[in-house]
Amino acid sequence: MSDFDNPDIDNRLKYFTYKPVNVAPEISLAAYFVVGSILVWQMVRHRSQRWVAILPGTAFSEAIGYAFRTACVYNTTFGMYVAMMLFLLVPPNALALANYKAVGKIMRDSHAQPRWFWLKPGFVNWFYFGSDVFSICMQGAGGGMLTGTNTRDAGRAVVLVGLIVQLFFFACYLATAFYVWWRPEYTVHVSPSDVSHASAKRRVMLAVTLTTGILYLRSIYRIAEFADGYGGKIYSSEWAFYVFDTILIFIAFIVYIVFFIGRNFPRSSNVARAPSVGHELQQRPVDSSQLLVSKDLPV
Repeated sequence: MSDFDNPDIDNRLKYFTYKPVNVAPEISLAAYFVVGSILVWQMVRHRSQRWVAILPGTAFSEAIGYAFRTACVYNTTFGMYVAMMLFLLVPPNALALANYKAVGKIMRDSHAQPRWFWLKPGFVNWFYFGSDVFSICMQGAGGGMLTGTNTRDAGRAVVLVGLIVQLFFFACYLATAFYVWWRPEYTVHVSPSDVSHASAKRRVMLAVTLTTGILYLRSIYRIAEFADGYGGKIYSSEWAFYVFDTILIFIAFIVYIVFFIGRNFPRSSNVARAPSVGHELQQRPVDSSQLLVSKDLPV
């Protein structure tokens, strides 16, 4: 008889392999609810575009996950454990969608002429968006399979594939983001709090690159956790979960709050941008007086 089929074993030991601590999930729930509320307030204040709602939505999803974890501290059931797994494993991946969207918007609105097709705004948007959705689906499906005795090994493999795919595209995206940051033809909207076009761009690019780096570290932890397997040292270490998942993702949200990208992506179409190289020349009007040839000049 396996541990999952033994009614005499505490459900917490069946699913977690340890008894979860009591205070940490409540603190995490409150912390993520607060950061989600702050991001909503920032969105309303700066009249941000709708896609920026991914940020507070992810924070509230994290809070729901920790609410289920709090319930599991007292009475772990199969349903609550599955819900906790899905809400804590999958939602942080949505932060990558916000980062992809931000860089894609910069590339599209700058009207720059890319040299290669993989730098075209349409390709960047759909390529990275599709990769992240694929990774989310893989991790969600694998997370559900992990709770079954007969499907646990297959679920671990599915989650690992999703995480490794995501790690690869994170690296590709970081290369794209640093290219956009480096090239002067890519510009962003200047908010009233920005002192210059350069500071506006630096704010946005710091936010997306720092948070993508944090997500990269979190993915490495998750890969190590699932590769180690159910009941392994990493899976059975609750402190590792709170350090490399809870705290890391919380730090990412602090970055989003400090360098709030929503102020640089307002809903209004009448925005101030730095003119991109080449585009400024195309839009500059020509003084007709410069085209006149004086009669006194020799022909």
